[in-house]
Amino acid sequence: MSVAAPFPDHRAAAKALLASGAALKQREGQFLGGIAFMADAPSPKQRSWLDLLLKHHDLPPVAAE
Repeated sequence: MSVAAPFPDHRAAAKALLASGAALKQREGQFLGGIAFMADAPSPKQRSWLDLLLKHHDLPPVAAE
Protein backbone atom coordinates (compact mmCIF):
# COMPACT_ATOMS: atom_id res chain seq x y z
CA MET A 1 0.00 0.00 0.00
CA SER A 2 1.50 3.34 -1.00
CA VAL A 3 1.07 6.48 1.03
CA ALA A 4 0.26 9.62 -0.94
CA ALA A 5 2.69 12.49 -0.55
CA PRO A 6 1.44 15.59 1.27
CA PHE A 7 0.19 18.48 -0.82
CA PRO A 8 2.86 21.18 -1.22
CA ASP A 9 0.54 23.99 -0.10
CA HIS A 10 -3.05 24.91 0.72
CA ARG A 11 -3.78 25.95 -2.87
CA ALA A 12 -2.88 22.56 -4.30
CA ALA A 13 -4.86 20.77 -1.60
CA ALA A 14 -7.98 22.87 -2.16
CA LYS A 15 -7.82 22.48 -5.95
CA ALA A 16 -7.36 18.71 -5.62
CA LEU A 17 -10.32 18.41 -3.29
CA LEU A 18 -12.51 20.47 -5.62
CA ALA A 19 -11.45 18.31 -8.59
CA SER A 20 -11.86 15.02 -6.73
CA GLY A 21 -15.59 14.78 -7.28
CA ALA A 22 -16.20 14.65 -3.53
CA ALA A 23 -19.74 15.43 -2.42
CA LEU A 24 -19.17 18.85 -0.87
CA LYS A 25 -21.67 21.09 0.82
CA GLN A 26 -22.13 24.52 -0.76
CA ARG A 27 -20.25 26.25 2.06
CA GLU A 28 -17.34 23.80 1.76
CA GLY A 29 -17.07 24.43 -1.98
CA GLN A 30 -17.12 28.19 -1.46
CA PHE A 31 -14.42 27.91 1.19
CA LEU A 32 -12.20 25.72 -0.98
CA GLY A 33 -12.70 27.96 -4.01
CA GLY A 34 -11.60 30.93 -1.96
CA ILE A 35 -8.44 29.44 -0.55
CA ALA A 36 -7.51 27.69 -3.80
CA PHE A 37 -6.39 31.07 -5.13
CA MET A 38 -5.37 32.77 -1.89
CA ALA A 39 -1.71 33.82 -2.00
CA ASP A 40 -1.28 34.21 1.76
CA ALA A 41 -1.17 31.28 4.14
CA PRO A 42 -4.55 30.40 5.61
CA SER A 43 -5.41 31.42 9.15
CA PRO A 44 -5.22 28.71 11.82
CA LYS A 45 -9.01 28.32 11.66
CA GLN A 46 -8.96 28.00 7.85
CA ARG A 47 -6.09 25.53 8.00
CA SER A 48 -7.95 23.47 10.57
CA TRP A 49 -11.05 23.28 8.37
CA LEU A 50 -8.97 22.38 5.30
CA ASP A 51 -7.20 19.63 7.26
CA LEU A 52 -10.55 18.28 8.42
CA LEU A 53 -11.98 18.23 4.88
CA LEU A 54 -8.90 16.49 3.49
CA LYS A 55 -9.06 13.84 6.20
CA HIS A 56 -12.81 13.37 5.74
CA HIS A 57 -12.34 12.74 2.01
CA ASP A 58 -9.29 10.46 2.46
CA LEU A 59 -6.81 12.84 0.87
CA PRO A 60 -3.26 13.45 2.12
CA PRO A 61 -2.49 16.39 4.39
CA VAL A 62 -0.80 19.67 3.48
CA ALA A 63 2.93 19.87 4.10
CA ALA A 64 4.03 22.52 6.58
CA GLU A 65 3.92 25.93 4.92
